[in-house]
Amino acid sequence: MAETSQFGLPLLAAAQAQKHITVNEALAVIDAVAQLRFLSASLASPPNGAVDGDAYVVAPGATGDWFGEDGNLAISTNGFWRFVTPKAGWQGFNVETGSNQLFDGTSWLDSTLAATLNGTATIHQIAEFDHALAAGPTSTTSFFIPQNSVVTGVTGRVITAITGALTDWELGVAGSTTRYGAGIGLLQNSYVLGLTGTPTAYYADTPLELTASGGDFAGGMVRLAIHYSQIVPPRSI
Repeated sequence: MAETSQFGLPLLAAAQAQKHITVNEALAVIDAVAQLRFLSASLASPPNGAVDGDAYVVAPGATGDWFGEDGNLAISTNGFWRFVTPKAGWQGFNVETGSNQLFDGTSWLDSTLAATLNGTATIHQIAEFDHALAAGPTSTTSFFIPQNSVVTGVTGRVITAITGALTDWELGVAGSTTRYGAGIGLLQNSYVLGLTGTPTAYYADTPLELTASGGDFAGGMVRLAIHYSQIVPPRSI
């Protein structure tokens, strides 16, 4: 069957019977890829219960009905799977990870601002997590700023009021406790917008450190987000 060059849409043949099947299939593909949003890029075999319009990026080592379609888009339509081969520069939203992905001609790259056909990429990501405050003068997060990252800032919001004898709190890292904020409030919805004057590089995994001012933490919960960039070298050959 003849197809269009960009999305691989099926084209009607002269005097074709059951034209509605071909047209509906083409519409389903357009609906899936024109504003690309796929449910996952980690599955190597078809999920159960897929409905028309569900789209996936096929993970490496595909099996079953997806065999041989590694890296391609699998779109559920009319009870079967329609596959579309992406082209360099295509972008889509990965529902599973909550991140944007870009196809560089070989692989789907996560949270990528720019990429070359050789896999070189500049990545910008936001790592968001909730941190429960333990009693004491300081509270160190279990989540780390990833190694080899450049941090442009850290933001946060108090989601459960902070309790204790403190008057306010600071946000930073060991050795620089106010790097991302000071005088931060204790009430629910108090927030921090911690821009760094100069983006800071971290060459090792580094936790954030919350420091109480005027007393100690007793409890509370904050939602923190690390805004950082990474660079990726060309892929191996």
